[in-house]
Amino acid sequence: MSQKKGQNYLHGAAILTAGVIVMKILGFLYKMPIGNIIGDDGYSMFLATYNVYNVFLTLSTAGLPIALARLISEAHAENRPMQVRRTFRVAWWTFFAIGFVCSLVMALFPRFIAGEILHNPDAALSIRVMSPSVLLVCLVSAYRGYCQGFGDMIPTTVGQVLEVLVKFAVGLALAWLFMSRGYGKPVGSAGAIFGVTAGSAAALAFMWLFKRRHYREEEIAEPDRPDSHAQILRRFLRIGIPIALGSSVLALLNLVDSSLCMGRLQQAAGFSYGQAQVLYGVYGKAQTIFNLPAAIITPLTISVVPAITAAIVRREDDLATKISEDSMRIAAVLSLPMGVGLAVLAKPIMGVIYPGSHASGASLLALLGLASIFVCMVLMENAVLQATGHELLPMISMIVGGVIKVVINFFLVARPNVNIYGAPIGTLASYVVMAVMNFVFMCVVLDENPKLRHILVRPAVCTAVMAAFAWSVNGLAERFLPGGGRSHMLLCILASMLAAIAIYLFMTVALRTITKEDMKLIPGGEKLAKLLHMR
Repeated sequence: MSQKKGQNYLHGAAILTAGVIVMKILGFLYKMPIGNIIGDDGYSMFLATYNVYNVFLTLSTAGLPIALARLISEAHAENRPMQVRRTFRVAWWTFFAIGFVCSLVMALFPRFIAGEILHNPDAALSIRVMSPSVLLVCLVSAYRGYCQGFGDMIPTTVGQVLEVLVKFAVGLALAWLFMSRGYGKPVGSAGAIFGVTAGSAAALAFMWLFKRRHYREEEIAEPDRPDSHAQILRRFLRIGIPIALGSSVLALLNLVDSSLCMGRLQQAAGFSYGQAQVLYGVYGKAQTIFNLPAAIITPLTISVVPAITAAIVRREDDLATKISEDSMRIAAVLSLPMGVGLAVLAKPIMGVIYPGSHASGASLLALLGLASIFVCMVLMENAVLQATGHELLPMISMIVGGVIKVVINFFLVARPNVNIYGAPIGTLASYVVMAVMNFVFMCVVLDENPKLRHILVRPAVCTAVMAAFAWSVNGLAERFLPGGGRSHMLLCILASMLAAIAIYLFMTVALRTITKEDMKLIPGGEKLAKLLHMR
């Protein structure tokens, strides 16, 4: 078998990290103009469809590619090429079967899913158009898991970026074309959604060609005896299913959130179908911005897990605790200014990115900005707990937080004077609970308790000063900078952001909120530490 040379772990992690960041940026750029093209009510259809897709996608692909990569890696390390081939074939057909069933459900029952489950019947066409995507992405995941099993992360990253680029180009073009020709918002949403299907098809074509070129199956001089198909399938599912179920919790929560918001707004709060669409649509637009801080934290979690795991293996419990505490502090240093910044500048941000949206968007983003802080902390806590071998504990906290979110949404969204604001309140409350529970779990599993004052006090002081500067500079810029409209708001935001970043960096270095040693946990952090003259 002709094989492409793999990367070492850190190189591979850096490649995946770069891919994640590029994907998040492109994904945001994809959703932002679509929200403006199809409007608040059209975006509610788009978002509802995406939530359905994410549930099927997560169930299909969250854990199984990891399981496949692990089995391929084991067989390759044992020099069993026939085992590698059979493992891939069993996994490919498993992915195909799961993807086919999920796509069939979306294709055959779009009206039931949209109307009865999501209370948004206009989303039915978008659900049907997106149905092939699950099968396509399942097959893509088979090829990605195969390549990752050989330590090769490049095809995964390139394929992901290609997928988002095609999704961006096709979805945006079709949404604009259909809306400009007056086909209506359900068709405009479906055009935007078709970009996902087109991107998945492009990614599958790339991964198939990559494997065919770099991992050709050649004649084996001394073939090994592979395990039976049933044995491989059992191992594949035993490893992948628990990971998939754990990862599906948040996707299911988003789907429940979509159903509850649309249903309670119409059935209990007294809003019409059209009004509910507008409110849920602008909430979805705020969510798109809310998801960005978490993308910045993800690279850090990639580096923290092996560092903590290595310390535990060497029985250096004090070091494991120190790394955990330091990583939490770094997460606070990054998430606090981003979340508070979104809250403080919520109104101009929504005005620049989504002009003409419902007036509630700014307040929704302010609440979600605060929630994003706890999302980032939860991501880091999850990484710490997973590194210590307690993978089930984050699942427990997510389930409890999810129940709290559902309960809060059910009661608050139904109140006419609260309505859609109940959704971000539920999000904030649920992630606060998750963060607290995970911190308690960390205190139990680590040799020494991480100290909250070391984690939060200095970052909070720096953030408070930064927030005051950002608010003041934005107000002064609005008053004294010439011009008006959207471009004027953009200039004001840029001025306030530059001032906020400068003062925050100064405060962080001056108070030694983060040190040169801490920066080693961040990919490329040592170079940044030298640039900022950290000690």
